[in-house]
Amino acid sequence: MIREVWPSARDLAEEDLERLYSYPADPRWLAVNFVSSTDGAIEVEGRSAGLSTPADRVVYRLGNDLADVVLVGAGTAMAEGFEGMRPDAATADRRRRFGLAPIAPVAVVTTGRSLPPDAPVITKAAVPTLVFTSAAAPAELRSAWAANGAKVFVTGETAVSAERVVSTLVAEGLGRIDCEGGPRLFGSLIEAGMVDEFRLTVAPFLVAGATGRASLGEAVDPAELELASVLTDGASVLLRYLAPRG
Repeated sequence: MIREVWPSARDLAEEDLERLYSYPADPRWLAVNFVSSTDGAIEVEGRSAGLSTPADRVVYRLGNDLADVVLVGAGTAMAEGFEGMRPDAATADRRRRFGLAPIAPVAVVTTGRSLPPDAPVITKAAVPTLVFTSAAAPAELRSAWAANGAKVFVTGETAVSAERVVSTLVAEGLGRIDCEGGPRLFGSLIEAGMVDEFRLTVAPFLVAGATGRASLGEAVDPAELELASVLTDGASVLLRYLAPRG
């Protein structure tokens, strides 16, 4: 059982969780999802799966079930073995009830060679994957992504512009965006002021080691977040923060 402990104290049914984790009626809403150990690690042996808990998996699924598109960096897509969304009956029903397309496409951000043409996120996806890259990526690589079924967008000259990625998704009718990392993509979205909501699961593990942090990139002036909700299943803590807009 997942329980809300702030701003109210109550046990949450499935419909309550759907309401909390649904995206607002807004032309653009970008939510970033991460799981972290209690001491701040975001991965175990290169993957986040070793930190995920039952409660985390509930909210992780809500994030992509209720989104128009799942946005991910190429390194994360490859490390986590992304193959695109495969809705089961429960997800299909949820997306139908919320007026969403049957399958959310995956959008992958890459500088180029971090995403091979035969990446599973392209070749095994049930709907075309959107690949965002820069003009510096070799033309033959961009052609190979397209030949394997991806929709390719050039959104920058030497680097991918996070702002142009988001504006392109909105123009494509994919304004409810679920970002699942990695850290460099998250960092670029912070720099561009594109993050509306940060969803963080704090899992009950100590990891130590030298794993990275949730966001990497240029430092920005600290922007204070607004705490939206705190949930727990008695072990994990599920936090939602809202970022200032404008």
